[in-house]
Amino acid sequence: MADQLTLEKCKTALLIMDFQNRMLNELSEAARKDILKKANDILSKARQVGIPVIYIEVRRGERTPEMEIHPGVAPKPGEMVLTKQRVGPFTTTNLNEILKKLGVDTMVIFGIATQGCILTTVRCGADMDYKIVVVSDCCANPPSEEVNRILMEKVFPGQANVVKTQEILGVLAKAK
Repeated sequence: MADQLTLEKCKTALLIMDFQNRMLNELSEAARKDILKKANDILSKARQVGIPVIYIEVRRGERTPEMEIHPGVAPKPGEMVLTKQRVGPFTTTNLNEILKKLGVDTMVIFGIATQGCILTTVRCGADMDYKIVVVSDCCANPPSEEVNRILMEKVFPGQANVVKTQEILGVLAKAK
């Protein structure tokens, strides 16, 4: 699918969602290291080609170390961090307004809790006519990776392009 996929830098944003300590700590050490490496590779390539990076975090109650964005994927100065109070980023943040202001019509997304933030973002974003690319191997759904697999293989392809990290790195490198 990535062979057909192209991105326009000026119309694309990268959303990294819920890469927070508590969520990442639900993964095995090996899975956590793997997903953090893939996330960093994607973040680096997006920054290199000039695609805006937007962090989405969830916060209910007071700020605790468990709810901080993992230091291994910390935002760079000037990158936006939107704080949501619910599962999806569109209902409790101004994400749609920000994307429209940036001229974005395409979102490249990945995150923790595929059945939560990723599913909600795909469904709401598609309803708002965004083009969506989900990076499947940079998403996790602890403790049920079976739910993750079903969403990636059966549900998301109806509303999004589903690609792997190596594929999106190639697409980002060729972004116009």
